[in-house]
Amino acid sequence: MTFSAEHLVAVALLLLLLLSFVGRDNPKRAFRSIPAFKELRRTIQLSVEDGSQLQISLGHGGLLGPHSAAAFAGLTLLNQMADTAADSDQPPIATGGDATLMLLAQDTLRHAYWRLKLPEQYHPHLGRVTGLTPFSYAAGSLALILDGSVSASALVGHHSQEAGLISSASQLRSAFVLGGSPDLSGQALLYASAQEPLLGEELYAAGAYSQAGPAHQASLRAQDVLRWVIIIAILISAGLPLLESLL
Repeated sequence: MTFSAEHLVAVALLLLLLLSFVGRDNPKRAFRSIPAFKELRRTIQLSVEDGSQLQISLGHGGLLGPHSAAAFAGLTLLNQMADTAADSDQPPIATGGDATLMLLAQDTLRHAYWRLKLPEQYHPHLGRVTGLTPFSYAAGSLALILDGSVSASALVGHHSQEAGLISSASQLRSAFVLGGSPDLSGQALLYASAQEPLLGEELYAAGAYSQAGPAHQASLRAQDVLRWVIIIAILISAGLPLLESLL
């Protein structure tokens, strides 16, 4: 019997469903510390107190391509940021370079205001398409950052070379910058320019570390289980020929 990609997806789904209900209230099941998310939570609280604004850049990746996972990670973080800061003097604003992505961002913000019972304070301009190409998207985001009272910028989504422009503009405003991207050039620029870069799979852990729900935490545990399964399978496949030659 061969183990195909479909089998792997089925196993991952079963693990996700199982771990969503088993052991989710166990306090011993702690994640490793990621300073970026701790600092972001502190910055969000400070922005509410001093009346400054939070800005999240969701990138220019679509929802149907290979970068959709990064886009959904950004939307999850936007939802949690809005829950905390939506009723502040300067509500969070989301920017992106894909029209479909920004429709979901607007819907995410609308539901956040509805949950907080502040529907009258929601406005569609809180989610904006600032450009449909990477650098036009960055140029539109720069205007919002430099002309506003932004105290923190989170770049979570598919960003490439334009990430350096957005993070540099935030630094000119002395704003906190958190950044993560699945693109290698974007990762390199954010590692050099952001105060708190998200490295590798840390980008996809945004939901679990922002307390978005048990399913997000279960997804990290499922990844750990699958990682060990793959490691054991590699060791077995490498060790069997050696064992056969010895016998």
